[in-house]
Amino acid sequence: MARRFNFCAGPASIPESVLAEASEQLLDWQGRGLSVMEMSHRSEEVVGIAKEAEADLRELMGISDDYAVLFLQGGASSQFSAVPLNLMGESKVVDYVNTGEWSKKAIKEAKRYANVNVVASSEDTNFTTIPAFDSWQLSDDAAYLHYTPNETIGGLEFFWTPDSKVPLVADMSSTILSRPIDVNKFGLIYAGAQKNIGPAGLTIVIVRKDLLGKANAMTPTMMDYKTAADNDSMYNTPPTLAWYLAGLVFKWLKAQGGLAAMEVINRRKAEKLYSYIDASGFYSNPVEVASRSLMNIPFVLADASLDKAFLAGADEAGLLNLKGHRSVGGMRASVYNAVPEEAVDALIAYMKDFAQENS
Repeated sequence: MARRFNFCAGPASIPESVLAEASEQLLDWQGRGLSVMEMSHRSEEVVGIAKEAEADLRELMGISDDYAVLFLQGGASSQFSAVPLNLMGESKVVDYVNTGEWSKKAIKEAKRYANVNVVASSEDTNFTTIPAFDSWQLSDDAAYLHYTPNETIGGLEFFWTPDSKVPLVADMSSTILSRPIDVNKFGLIYAGAQKNIGPAGLTIVIVRKDLLGKANAMTPTMMDYKTAADNDSMYNTPPTLAWYLAGLVFKWLKAQGGLAAMEVINRRKAEKLYSYIDASGFYSNPVEVASRSLMNIPFVLADASLDKAFLAGADEAGLLNLKGHRSVGGMRASVYNAVPEEAVDALIAYMKDFAQENS
């Protein structure tokens, strides 16, 4: 079977070698006579898989023992509630930065529980810029500062870390593991798995241990980070298959040379595509150059009436899931870690042909 190039924003591409290894062990994991899906999460085998995955993630990201690493059910959207419930404490005031659709959703949910101060917003530029840090109106008594380092829909990415006197919280769903970061600058990092980690249904939370145990009284047990930490993310039956596959992805990343090596590849992929878009005269990207995402590259055609033909031709060429998010339209190529450079080359070749045929 010939695999195609998948540019989906999520659920996204998973390394082919990871899928191959998982498929080989689907019926019989390491001679045990059953699959990971069928094993008890309390078994020695699954506990071993879980511990190894956590150790590999800690190694990849340089996560110290000052942080708990949680493997939770659900998606990052559930953390829009869990974050304020766990961290707002007695303050009731929380600071948020608004740079796109996912920031807006996080803000909307946080308003259910806390007094949200939007310290800065780029809505006036249609989320094509990042507000300068010296313009942010930070609260004196905020429980934490939340931002979205990479906006999956708009293709806007921070390449700097805000300087915060309060715990810094980041939704890294679409940028985690794409390049090195200094985890020590953050109070809490969370990320849905279905972009750079593995299949949907798993969420990673990296939380500084001194922030545990501060959950609001209304916090459901399953959303209390301390409960998860105290039970090694196994207070209930965790998403064992997703955890196992994430562990295989972590090993794949280590084999590629780690996050520094991935950043080199990711920058090269993104620069190729942006360079062609900018020079084409047929396609365009609206985001300020300094803040263009390495992972999610939106673009529009000069004539929107050609969108359907572009997508149909791309599908025939084996280039899948290029349609932009419904809220912004146009196209979007998500070029996560598992999307090979040859996929970007194939996309650019198709875009050139399409532009020549329709100019």
